[in-house]
Amino acid sequence: MARIQRRTVRAKHAGVSREQNHSSKRVRFIDDGAVESAPSNITAAEALQFSMNGKNRIALSLYPTPNESDIQELAEAWELHPVLVEDLLHARQRPKLERYGEVLLLVVRSALYVDESEEVELSEFHILVRQGSIAILCQDHRWIDGTEGHEFAESISNGSLQKHQLLLKDPKLLKLGSEAVLYRVLDEIVDGYVPVLHGLGIDKEQIERQVFSGDAAVTERIYRLSQEVIDVLHSTASLLEVVRSLDDGFKKYPVPDELETYLQDVTDHLTRANSQATEYRDALSQILNVNSTLVAQRQNEDMKKISGWAAILFAPTLIAAIYGMNFDHMPELHWAFGYPGAVLVMLVFAAALYGVFKWRKWF
Repeated sequence: MARIQRRTVRAKHAGVSREQNHSSKRVRFIDDGAVESAPSNITAAEALQFSMNGKNRIALSLYPTPNESDIQELAEAWELHPVLVEDLLHARQRPKLERYGEVLLLVVRSALYVDESEEVELSEFHILVRQGSIAILCQDHRWIDGTEGHEFAESISNGSLQKHQLLLKDPKLLKLGSEAVLYRVLDEIVDGYVPVLHGLGIDKEQIERQVFSGDAAVTERIYRLSQEVIDVLHSTASLLEVVRSLDDGFKKYPVPDELETYLQDVTDHLTRANSQATEYRDALSQILNVNSTLVAQRQNEDMKKISGWAAILFAPTLIAAIYGMNFDHMPELHWAFGYPGAVLVMLVFAAALYGVFKWRKWF
């Protein structure tokens, strides 16, 4: 969580001067599945009025870099509950689903894998849904694919969005109502976890090879990757609870069966992502245990070598210490062959010990 907060603070400070005088809000009107651009200066109240003035109409309001004035305008037009407005202003909410009267709030997080640093960057989105209207606030000032907020807003304006960024590309689906747009957002977020898990899987395989190669730096890498996997696991688990709660709510309200089928598909994909993240966490835990065992074995082998050489050096040290004592009367002290004899005994003793340790495979 702290890492997410630091990234958010940097992003908001970087664009604060532009946000104070300019809103990045982009609005799209959907009339019976057909998408059209709304006026650039349209207000939240006017967008809401469009959705209420006809059947099968949707007003999608996207806030790539929401500021306080954007949220206050939206709160007044939608008559949002003060507690809900507080959540929107301060963000940093856990993934959740809450209903405030006729307004549904979803807090979800997307994931982006940065291969260079082997980190998973999480982005928080607040999604407000009501009959005929949906508002998406990018609280971390990034789109699902990691595109910076102002850049994404400009892409919407000049029509240069990439294929994977097109939320409103299925007219047949859009005819199912504002919940269909919500489904498309959730589908894009869940699909974004696939490359993240793929990147984590590659790093896990690299770590496995590192462990058996005896790389001393692998332990830190295991811990860091485990933290990233845990972040993904918590995000997918929380999002899974949100999607399941949404699915339960759809059963209580008049939602087309086809849309329920779409949402079930999202639930299935998210369940697989969560299961895979769980497998990675367990695998990294096992890898850490294996690495600890291998490190202990290598340390044991090193201790054997150190002990063996200490024993070999102890033999000549013992003999030298005995004959180094300052006594006048010692056997062989004045013997002509005393010195070479002592050296020979030292060498024979050391060679014998070396042979024993070599036979026991200590060396």
